[in-house]
Amino acid sequence: MVIIADCGSTKSDWLLVHGGRDQQLENTQGFNPFFQSSSDIENILKTQLVPKVTTNAVEQIWFYGTGIHDSSRAEIVASALRNIFPKAAIEVEHDLLAAARATCKRSAGIACILGTGSNSCYYDGSKILDNVPSLGWLIGDEGSGTHLGKALLRAWYYRELPADLNAAFVADYPEGASAIKNRIYDKGANAYLASFTQFLGKNIQHPLIQKMVMNSFNEFLDRHVGKYSGYQQVPVHFVGSIAYHFQDILLACLDARNLHAGEILRKPIYSLAEYHVGPMGTSE
Repeated sequence: MVIIADCGSTKSDWLLVHGGRDQQLENTQGFNPFFQSSSDIENILKTQLVPKVTTNAVEQIWFYGTGIHDSSRAEIVASALRNIFPKAAIEVEHDLLAAARATCKRSAGIACILGTGSNSCYYDGSKILDNVPSLGWLIGDEGSGTHLGKALLRAWYYRELPADLNAAFVADYPEGASAIKNRIYDKGANAYLASFTQFLGKNIQHPLIQKMVMNSFNEFLDRHVGKYSGYQQVPVHFVGSIAYHFQDILLACLDARNLHAGEILRKPIYSLAEYHVGPMGTSE
């Protein structure tokens, strides 16, 4: 048995592949080695994953996660996995490489993440050659859920929403301005801000909402994708819920720049399984 894992800060997907063919998807709480220790991670897996897996039968684990920015962070996760899966060969990598492998496969391309946060890289078919820094939700994350949430809230607080949208917003968020502001400056603000994309999706036919989403995507393309050498000659791929749910606008933004749109995946996990195990079950 092999396991492919895609781990975010709040949720993780674990795809168990039996005999190179049969697939079983399990979910656990997410984790980030920037904020959690190896023992914390081990405890999460022992309670949420181990009851669903025959640990001694696992031969290989490919783990991709948020926060894996260097070898020390990778070792935090690898140590927890080794303690639980003693017979498995373990590879721990950043989630940006997951996006690249899932979309580009073994060809050159630009891989982007547009989810709660955003990131991008230029991938040559085997490794990441360039990465415009992601500055996080406070001053960066263009094109992401947090970026869009901030744009919507600014428009609402500054009384820039037309009457119909304002009425819809108040109906959906009756807690009011003070309560929303308190949540913005509380723990977990990035996920809270990103949650407002539900309102954007519900009202996506409104011209102002379309413009808001388009502006955010254009800023991402300008600040990130457009900085890579040869960006107009290779496909631009996307992974993440924001890219997936707003793909019509995203594709229009790419087309306006004469960029080659590649794959747009909500989740990378099944494409990662194809990358590692192959569609016919041949392990690589």
